[in-house]
Amino acid sequence: MHDILPEQTPLWQFFETTIKSLLSSYAYSEIRMPVVESTDLFCRSIGEVTDIVEKEMYTFADRNGDSLTLRPEGTASCVRACIQHGLLHNQQQRVWYMGPMFRHERPQKGRYRQFHQIGVETFGIDSADIDAELILISARMWQQLGLQNIRLELNTLGSSEARSAYREVLVDYLNQHRELLDEDSLRRLQTNPLRVLDSKNPDMQAMIEAAPSLMDYLDEDSRQHFEQLKGILDAAGIVYRINPRLVRGLDYYCKTVFEWVTDDLGAQGTVCAGGRYDGLVEQLGGRATAAAGFALGIERLLSLLEDAGKTVQASCDVFVILQGEQAQLKGLALVEKIRNDLPQLVIQTNCGGGSFKSQMKKADKSAASLALIIGEDEIASDTVSIKYLREDKPQTTVSQQELVTCLQAIEINL
Repeated sequence: MHDILPEQTPLWQFFETTIKSLLSSYAYSEIRMPVVESTDLFCRSIGEVTDIVEKEMYTFADRNGDSLTLRPEGTASCVRACIQHGLLHNQQQRVWYMGPMFRHERPQKGRYRQFHQIGVETFGIDSADIDAELILISARMWQQLGLQNIRLELNTLGSSEARSAYREVLVDYLNQHRELLDEDSLRRLQTNPLRVLDSKNPDMQAMIEAAPSLMDYLDEDSRQHFEQLKGILDAAGIVYRINPRLVRGLDYYCKTVFEWVTDDLGAQGTVCAGGRYDGLVEQLGGRATAAAGFALGIERLLSLLEDAGKTVQASCDVFVILQGEQAQLKGLALVEKIRNDLPQLVIQTNCGGGSFKSQMKKADKSAASLALIIGEDEIASDTVSIKYLREDKPQTTVSQQELVTCLQAIEINL
């Protein structure tokens, strides 16, 4: 688990602001859920035989003996909140959330035990156009963030009935090749056999490629849904690859599943993933409700931004130098008047004293465009000196009464 230090947070803020603005432009509303939930919520939603529940959750008993878990993902919490507060009955909802998630897994680049996700969820819309909208939103994210080399992989899991029929055929096939299965796959064979198709074990790839295809067992409704989705994406110019081995790691998915992947992060190349989970609301005690969404890992995307050379400096427009006892006494009050009239300016005032030279070094380090110098002479004459820090312009002195007007004129360049 990592601290996010002051020199790192400007890039985080850029990323978060970009995503919030984008989701607002699609009329999605923010929802905020607690970090701690009942353990049973995740066992019921994710599946008790998944790696997340079996190996990765941070679970503990509280003082009443209740089993609680730090949330390993956000969809189950979001569904629980929407059911609890009556947001789903005869309604459509488009919501998003952001925050930390927790999984005890092997840390690697872009993947930590406390990690941060943005989740986007929709409820009450059963047609493929909402699946397409989610993919279009995520495609626009990469565009607005300036990220490249991220490709879309697409699949359909069909209905639960279709998956059940396919599961029997798949288990028969895998049992015929038990000698090729690794320990994880043998464990999944009886509990979650579709996950075997997602194995990255190179010794199993030829066998997996030859496995029966779920596409051959799709029900007609799922087939039509998938064709409609592909048609919308084709019309929008979205490039994708059908990946019949894409099954996702959570039990609650059905029909559409998708992942945005990159080769720039090593083996764990998925940066955004989602799909449709029409059965989850009913599974968690609500009425049957169509649902679809996606989640993206913030650390992974920030790693891509950093590798692409993206930097964001902490913003500072004006640095105020206070030299002398009277300047220190009256300077902060003067700066507060400037803030009242020009609230959009980012102003850093020197505190703690120091020589003029040391304060100038701080001003330069702050990345401010201007330094306002208030010394004993300026206090005596009710003036302020303006020094340009990034442009070759002469220092000027203006009256305190004219300062705001002068800064307004300069602000275009700040």
